[in-house]
Amino acid sequence: QVQLVESGGGLVQPGGSLRLSCAASGSIFSINAMGWYRQAPGKERELVATITSGGSTNYADSVKGRFTISRDNAKNTVYLQMNSLKPEDTAVYYCHAHIIRSWPNGRDYWGKGILVTVSS
Repeated sequence: QVQLVESGGGLVQPGGSLRLSCAASGSIFSINAMGWYRQAPGKERELVATITSGGSTNYADSVKGRFTISRDNAKNTVYLQMNSLKPEDTAVYYCHAHIIRSWPNGRDYWGKGILVTVSS
């Protein structure tokens, strides 16, 4: 069984910073893309940032220049450094990973989500 566990969320003032972490555990052969998505109240889930196993990154336009995604392949962990946070960044953030447990078959896994609230 594979689990993705997020940490690092919470309440922060506008202009502040938070760092989210997501660790994958269980029977894992390899991990392809990892990423972060978010869902604000009353809105659809949207992509925030993704990173491949080789380190190539992709960001939503709304977070470019403010958020940085990174990963530690040895720890099966992905991070999201969020700076200059805005109230519109308030959402539940979900970790995603495409994991291969038995070569070559992989599937998508999701964390349970972690709340980030940006408010004064």
